[in-house]
Amino acid sequence: MDLIQIGLNGPQVLAVGVGAWAWGDTFSWGYGMSYGKEDVRGAFKASLAEGLTFFDTAEIYGFGRSESLLGEFIAETQSEVVVASKCFPYPWRWRASSLKGALSRSLKRLGIPQIHLYQMHLPIPPVKIENWMDAMADAVEAGLIRQVGVSNYSPQQTEQAYRALERRGLHLATNQIKYNLLVRSPEGNGLLQLCKDLNVTVIAYSPIAQGLLTGKYSQQNPLPPPRRVNRATLARIQPLIDELRRIGVEHGTKTPVQVAVNWCVAKGTLPIPGAKNALQAKENAGALGWDFTDSEIARLDEISSSLKKESLA
Repeated sequence: MDLIQIGLNGPQVLAVGVGAWAWGDTFSWGYGMSYGKEDVRGAFKASLAEGLTFFDTAEIYGFGRSESLLGEFIAETQSEVVVASKCFPYPWRWRASSLKGALSRSLKRLGIPQIHLYQMHLPIPPVKIENWMDAMADAVEAGLIRQVGVSNYSPQQTEQAYRALERRGLHLATNQIKYNLLVRSPEGNGLLQLCKDLNVTVIAYSPIAQGLLTGKYSQQNPLPPPRRVNRATLARIQPLIDELRRIGVEHGTKTPVQVAVNWCVAKGTLPIPGAKNALQAKENAGALGWDFTDSEIARLDEISSSLKKESLA
């Protein structure tokens, strides 16, 4: 089976997780308009049925609604669920001690006594990285979280967080970053290699580039706002979409989504594609259970490298 370990000493989970950003988010994803609570409940149940047990949320997703929905669904199941959430460093959070209150509110919304993986959402001031990590370590010692992660941290910032936790006798478990076939800067700037060297698991968010890699969109059928990109971009990525489709055919009936997500798995990361309904959840799970050939990986790498990656997703 395709398993990945969270951090140095965390649990093993299937190598595709579930991103819950769209659960409760109206502005970016249209929650309450094109889909609703029963749809995301279906995504939760279908994910568990497929063996996907790692769910990633955050206090800022839907301004707490994502955590509340996930908590409600967890209360309805007997299945084991690994919960990851995040603390957002709002500019009015002047002290690292504010993490305690944020964590307490997240725990209440989730309805659980302990969050398995708690992550700092962004590395922005005014609070220093070292101070946030000390607050995280305090929460571990209090039994409120099990593992500490970060998100959107550069190589230097990742090492800062790692060393700060090391001084407290803890290991940085994860760094959650944007990584997909259109955004491969973590390879070039050394972040993937650093995380591998430090046994820090890379969680890849936006593995299908917020829909660009699904194959559903074209110049004639662009993405809806606010995720819309210009038509020239949709035309430019078409060779990559064509290759995703070709590889999918070679492996039976795999979709571009499944090929794109499996590419992230093949790179040693834990991708967390979103799922707004049961059908999407089942499709995400289909990224597991099969392997690329070396030539397929090389071809995808070649095509994606030829695109202007950072401006696309």
